[in-house]
Amino acid sequence: MKYVLGKIKNELALVIFFCIAFEIFRYFFKTVSINIPIAIPTIIGTIISLLLAFKSNQAYDRWWEARIIWGSIVNDSRTLLRQIIIFYNDPDFSVQANDFKEKFAKRQAAWCYSLGQMLREKDPTKTIKDLLDEDDLRFVKRHKHVPNAILILHAKDLKKALTNNKINVYQQVEIDNTLTRLCDSMGKCERIKNTIFPTTYSMYIRFALCLFIILLPFGLINTIGWLQIPLVTTIAAAFFLIEKMAIHLQDPFENRPTDTPVSAISIAIEKNLMQMVNEYQDEFDEEVYVYDAKAHHTQPLNNTYFVL
Repeated sequence: MKYVLGKIKNELALVIFFCIAFEIFRYFFKTVSINIPIAIPTIIGTIISLLLAFKSNQAYDRWWEARIIWGSIVNDSRTLLRQIIIFYNDPDFSVQANDFKEKFAKRQAAWCYSLGQMLREKDPTKTIKDLLDEDDLRFVKRHKHVPNAILILHAKDLKKALTNNKINVYQQVEIDNTLTRLCDSMGKCERIKNTIFPTTYSMYIRFALCLFIILLPFGLINTIGWLQIPLVTTIAAAFFLIEKMAIHLQDPFENRPTDTPVSAISIAIEKNLMQMVNEYQDEFDEEVYVYDAKAHHTQPLNNTYFVL
């Protein structure tokens, strides 16, 4: 409640001050007729309700679109690493191949973190220093658009893998299609971030809302008297909260509690990707054995124990 009411504390203070001033004026000037039909503020309130409902729906559509986009990022990140793990040609189960896959997983997690930070207008390299090696970190710092630079590093590693015959042309095309979908999702997030909700529309709603609050005490003066102070304040708080809710939802990347949870999603993506790499390595460590019935002892080879 402290957070919610804190968003409209200035508006509520002005409403309370206006209602008290109105009641003081009515007390000292009882002979002056200042009442108006309650139907007038009622009509204006109905119009405001329709406008706020439309604005809230439009704002929620922007928020929900942002959430759908980040859901696609989750799926495409998992798909990317699955393709890297399965397509990468490594019949000898080398350490180099495991390092390549782990590096790809960390870099993709870094892409998610950097994209979320960039959308919130924060330093995109602050949270990814532990996920990139020195060369990659030095490369992305030279670019203003860090997530795009990370996708370039993905593409360069794919080209090297193709040159070294670790993947074939068809596999490279499939992985590149996944990178393209990630780039599309990045562009959609930037479109939502950079597209401003029409300012005049918000101004008209605020003007109509202020007019409604000003006229409401005049319509209640002969009905409830001084009780109009808490009643008008409560009604105004409801309308202002709906307006603030719509304003916050229409900008889902502003680092507010109502935002799309890009940080939490990025953490989940990192956990999923690292688990995919570790599970692959664990399966290799546990299931690959060579057995000889004449000897019954184990011997470590390449950090993996084989039964000889």
